[in-house]
Amino acid sequence: MLKTTPFHNRTAALCLSHAWRRWAGYIVASSYELSHEREYHAIRSSAALLDISPLYKYLVRGRDAARLLDRIVTRDVARAQPGDVLYTSWCDADGKVLDDGTIARLDEATFRLTSADPNVRWLEANALGLDVAIEDVSESTAALALQGPSSRAILERLSETSLAGLKYFRLTATKLRGVPVTISRTGYTGDLGFEIWLDADRALAVWDALIETGTPYGIAPAGMLALDVARIEAGLMLMDVDYVSARKALIASQTSSPFELDLGWTVNLDKEQFVGKRALAEEKRRGPLWRFVGVEVEWDALERLYAAVGLAPRLPSTAWRTSTPLYAGGDQVGYATSGGWSPLLKKYVALAHVEARRAAPGTALEMEITVEHRRKRAAARVAKKPFFDPERKRA
Repeated sequence: MLKTTPFHNRTAALCLSHAWRRWAGYIVASSYELSHEREYHAIRSSAALLDISPLYKYLVRGRDAARLLDRIVTRDVARAQPGDVLYTSWCDADGKVLDDGTIARLDEATFRLTSADPNVRWLEANALGLDVAIEDVSESTAALALQGPSSRAILERLSETSLAGLKYFRLTATKLRGVPVTISRTGYTGDLGFEIWLDADRALAVWDALIETGTPYGIAPAGMLALDVARIEAGLMLMDVDYVSARKALIASQTSSPFELDLGWTVNLDKEQFVGKRALAEEKRRGPLWRFVGVEVEWDALERLYAAVGLAPRLPSTAWRTSTPLYAGGDQVGYATSGGWSPLLKKYVALAHVEARRAAPGTALEMEITVEHRRKRAAARVAKKPFFDPERKRA
C-alpha cells in the first residue's frame, strides 16, 4: 500500500491534474496543474515548493559516527565541521556506485544521511565494532525544498534568525513561525534554494506559512515533472535513470564508478580505508573507460529531419528517461539516459554516458531521434555540465 507524505493533506487539495506517481513507496504529485510549465518557471523565476519527504533519512550518532561514514562513503567525513553538508556517493568493493546522497553534520557526534534507496542494512553491516547508533528517521522527518530566486527572501521573512550568511552546502537550526526546523542551502534544481527538515507532526504548519508568505513572491507548489527538467538543466543525475545501482545491476557492464559518473571530485583516496578504495585507486591510475557528460542536439539538424517529412520539429513535452544511442563515425559510442527541451536555455539537452575518448566538450556526436516512426540521427555535441549554472546558486 502506498504511503502519503506529511504534506499530503495540502498537496492532494492542490493537485488539480490528479497526476500522481510513486517515489520510495510514497505517492507524490507529478504536476499540480495539467501542464508542469508554470511550476518549472516558478523554479527559475520566483519560488517553487517541493515535497521531498520520500527521501530516505538516517541519523548516525555516537563517538564513532564519523568513522562509520568514512568507512562507507568516498568523501572525507571526519574533516566536515558542524553545519557542513557533503554530497557524496558510496560504492561496493569493486568501486561501483551503490547510491548517492548527502551527509549533514548536525553536531560533533550526529550526522544525517539522505539517500535514494534504503541503506540501513549497509550502515549496520559496516558498523561492526564501532560505538555508533543508527536510526531510520525517514517517516518521522518531513522535508521540503524551496527553490528559486525568491526563496531566500521568503525564508528571511519567516525565520527567527537571519539566513543572509548561510553559505552554499551549509545548514542552520532556526524556527519558522515557532516551529523548530533545520534549513540547508541545498537542492536538486541547480538554482538558489534551500531544503527544510522538520518533525513530521509539524509539517502542515510550515507548509501553510511558506505558501502564505510566498504568495506575493509568486510561489507555486511544484511536482516531479518540473523538477526533472530543472535537474537535467543542472546536470544532476538520477539513480535508476542515469545510472544503475550496483545493488540492482544484473551484469557488470550496467554498473558505474564515481569516476565514470563525473564524481571523481568526491573521491578522497588520501583518507583511511573505505569500501571500494583499492578498486578506485586502480581506476584513477589507469583512467575510467566511460564519462558522464552533457549533450546538446543541434537545432538545425533536428529541424531538417522533420522538414524532410513535411513537419515542424516536435519537442518532448516532458523530460524523457530512456536509453538513447549516441554515435560517432558510424559507431555507437555511448547512450543518453535523460533529456528534453530546456525552456530557459532554448536548447535540446541530454545527460549521457560516452566512451572516455569522446568526452571532451565540443566532440561531434549524433543522437538517435525517432521521426514519424523511423529512426534517424541528429547532429549533436558534447557540452559542459551543468547547462544552467546561475551565480545566485552559490552567491
